[in-house]
Amino acid sequence: MTKQQTPTTPETAGPRPRRLTYAAALTALEGLALAVGGVWVLVLGLAGDPDDRQQAVTLGVTLVVLALLPLLAARGLFAQRSWSRGPSVITQIMALPVAYSLLQADSIAIPVGIAIAAVAIATLVLLINPETTRALGIRGPGSAPDQK
Repeated sequence: MTKQQTPTTPETAGPRPRRLTYAAALTALEGLALAVGGVWVLVLGLAGDPDDRQQAVTLGVTLVVLALLPLLAARGLFAQRSWSRGPSVITQIMALPVAYSLLQADSIAIPVGIAIAAVAIATLVLLINPETTRALGIRGPGSAPDQK
C-alpha cells in the first residue's frame, strides 16, 4: 500500500520514540545474526567437510529464511507499523528457549546464551512499553473509539 492508501493516525504521526528505535535496532541485530549464522553454516556445509552435508545445507538455508521474520519486523518497527510488533515479540519468545539451551551447555556457548537472553528480554521490555505501544497506534482492549 502507498501512503495515500494507508492514512496516518495521530498516534503514529509523531516522531519515533527512542524506545521504539532501540527495539527495532535490537530486532534487526537478531535478524542479521541469524542471517550471518545461516550463511556461515551454509558455506561450511558446502565448502568444508561436514559429517552430513545435506543437514548442514538445510540448517544454513533454514537460518537464512528464519532471519527474514525479525528483519521484516525491524523494518516495520522503524516505519512505525503496528503489525510489526507481533513478529518481533514472536522472535524474542523463540530466542528465550535457544538462550536457555545454550546456558545449559558446558562450553563457550554460555556467554552467547547470556547475550541472547539479555537482548531478547530487553527487546520484549521495549516492545511492551506504553510509549512504544502508543507510537505504533496499538490500542488496548476496551479502548476502541465509539462508533455512534
